[in-house]
Amino acid sequence: MSSQNENKGLNRRDFIKVGGTGALAFTIASAGIPGVNLLSSVAHAETNDHTKLQFKPDGKFKIVQFNDTQDDERIDRRTIQLMEKVLDNEKPDFVVLNGDNISGGCESEIEMKEAMNNVAQPMEKRGIKWAVTFGNHDEDSTPLGGLDEEAMLKFYMAYKYNANQPGVKGLNGTGNMNLLIRDSNGKKATFNLWLLDSGRYAPKTIAGQDFRGYPTWDWVRFDQVNWYYETSKKLENQFGYKVPSLMFVHIPLWEHRYMWYSSVDSRTDADHARAIEKHQIIGERNEEECPGPINSGMFSALLDRGDVKGVFCGHDHVNTYMGNYYGILLGYSGSAGFGAYGLSGAERNRLRGARVFNLDENTENVLVETHMVFAKDYGIDLTANDQSIDPAPIPENKKQEKVLKK
Repeated sequence: MSSQNENKGLNRRDFIKVGGTGALAFTIASAGIPGVNLLSSVAHAETNDHTKLQFKPDGKFKIVQFNDTQDDERIDRRTIQLMEKVLDNEKPDFVVLNGDNISGGCESEIEMKEAMNNVAQPMEKRGIKWAVTFGNHDEDSTPLGGLDEEAMLKFYMAYKYNANQPGVKGLNGTGNMNLLIRDSNGKKATFNLWLLDSGRYAPKTIAGQDFRGYPTWDWVRFDQVNWYYETSKKLENQFGYKVPSLMFVHIPLWEHRYMWYSSVDSRTDADHARAIEKHQIIGERNEEECPGPINSGMFSALLDRGDVKGVFCGHDHVNTYMGNYYGILLGYSGSAGFGAYGLSGAERNRLRGARVFNLDENTENVLVETHMVFAKDYGIDLTANDQSIDPAPIPENKKQEKVLKK
């Protein structure tokens, strides 16, 4: 999520110097990005089958979600250590970096590329396919570094094992896409991944009205919802069945917020007790959910289509919970980034972790289960301090050189 200090441009190293080892205050940002078209034209639905993802011969497929690595070029060494430990222990077939992959603090284009390279290297070194979505902090270094999300996407796409595509033209956001996963025989589409850009911040005004009193993060826009809906129908027509899927988006839906108390307005312990039983909620909630000011209608579209089995976000670093909200899993992945805010005091890094998804093509819903793994599981130092390291060298290859020179 955003914080008052981060919105003022205070980078992580500066924040530590002024005593920022505790949890950051929950303060709604006042920054906004004007000029967002709420009624942009709907892009033609196209199904993405360019990247060859396939279930293993045993019918299994594993996905790891890293959220909010959120650091500059001098990343905390434990973020990389956590990523490497998770990859080596879980041996996933695919990885999603689900937004806020980098943050402020980069003062040049090369520093931004070094920051992105830091979080790409754990998968690249292991030959694991991966993709990114964007969060509200990925462009924090853009004013000094010069790279916007479109340029960042091109940089990520230059890596050998990256599976991102340029994204659907005409939609709000950058890099909106889906990825099909074929069965173990490489024939039919068994599963699908939706990767959406939930934006950064709401426009300053709509119809002359500002958002004072409301959350001012962005939200998945209607054209993105419609693109999902139409593409989902096209996939069903193409294959003759609804393709089970997961959706990754950085900023949570309003339904994430509703689920914890099984209520819109009443938010008592009794409400939460009812919600635990009704929605089978597990995991921790240590801060208020931070959706945008407008309910996108995405959940209604998901209910209507019936193909998405779960929607997983980040943004709120110290939430790790998950539940079944009217047949669709809604959940968090917490924060993998030791340089980002965490819990207060000595517990700052207790919830650093990642989410694991286990798929099996021999089951009806394909998604068998999902769970969190934590840095503490691997014996990683959880001390509430700064352990920044020099950036890893950016690999040299023909594909990467073309991007580096642009």
